[in-house]
Amino acid sequence: MPNTATTSGYFLDKIASLNFDHFFTRRNRILLHVFMWSVFSILLFLSYVIGYKLLYFDGVLLTIRMALVNMIVFYMLFYLLLPKIFAGSKSRIIILLLLVFPISIFVWMAATYFISLVYYALGLEITFGELKGVIKMSAQQTFLEAVSPKRMLSQTIIIISLLSPFCFAKILVKITKLYNKKFQIEREKAALEIQNIQIEKDFLKAQLNPHFLFNTLNNLYGLTVRKDNLAPEVILNLSDIMSYTLYESNTEIVRLEKELDFIKNYIALEKMRYDDETDIQVIMEGQTAGLFIAPLLTFTFIENAFKYGLKSKNAFIKLDIKIENNTFWFSLENDSEDKTNDSNFGGIGVENARKRLELLYPNQYELEIKRLENSFKVDLKIVLRK
Repeated sequence: MPNTATTSGYFLDKIASLNFDHFFTRRNRILLHVFMWSVFSILLFLSYVIGYKLLYFDGVLLTIRMALVNMIVFYMLFYLLLPKIFAGSKSRIIILLLLVFPISIFVWMAATYFISLVYYALGLEITFGELKGVIKMSAQQTFLEAVSPKRMLSQTIIIISLLSPFCFAKILVKITKLYNKKFQIEREKAALEIQNIQIEKDFLKAQLNPHFLFNTLNNLYGLTVRKDNLAPEVILNLSDIMSYTLYESNTEIVRLEKELDFIKNYIALEKMRYDDETDIQVIMEGQTAGLFIAPLLTFTFIENAFKYGLKSKNAFIKLDIKIENNTFWFSLENDSEDKTNDSNFGGIGVENARKRLELLYPNQYELEIKRLENSFKVDLKIVLRK
């Protein structure tokens, strides 16, 4: 048993390590299909010649007919019907899957009938062996006779036996690709965990660097000297930011209200550096109860808005966050007249945010970063988890 498990694990590891995108190029897929149908045709030809004692020419005729019929049904099933079926809802999938089998049998028999008609019109016939006269017999039927329910039932076993090797091969490849994809995702998640640690370190450096602390503490000192009532609030905001970044953001997901509180606290501290007249607008609306989000996903964009924005004559930052139907809508725009910063905007922080979104929310997010005439704008949509 241990040897069997070891062997099984070895082959699974080999399958998992395959690079399907590199191997299954268009050229290689075509070659594999040609090889598959060639092997099938050779075996079928030998079956006709040896098993049914047909002449070589007659064996070729029936081999071509059967290969064409199987190819029609196979490609119709796996490349036309099934992709459309699995794109629908669960109930639709079940209903259509129940219809696929009789449809495949119907197409198989209809294709056999029409090819027999072509052979018969060309004067081709099986002249010797156990299948002598089979083309004429098939062609002289009406279409309804050729695809009658009784005939379909009688031919079901033959059709299954002929199509099953191709279906098995296709399903095996699909399963192997799915396992490979699953392994790749797990490996990427492991890499993401390491990357998240680095992101958190970078984040802490950005938050705790002397420049940030100097500005915050300097503003706090001024408020304290004036005995301003805002001093306790600033201390509380700074404390919450430190607590969130050091302790609460180390998990894969956090409660959405915690993330929004962090954003509010950070913006509140940044606003202290500017006059009250500075156009910094923050709108947050929607219900956050029971919703979770990956921590610090939007921080890079907010940090960049303060880093690159508020420098032009029409300085502004507009942040609009809306939670609706379990969806997180994030829209951030800031002024920017210096186009030389376009290539540097966000840098590695934005790239890391893209990677995290792709790995944590595959097919559940939309991110658009665009340069407008005098501003940058970030639009992000995420389907949240409960």
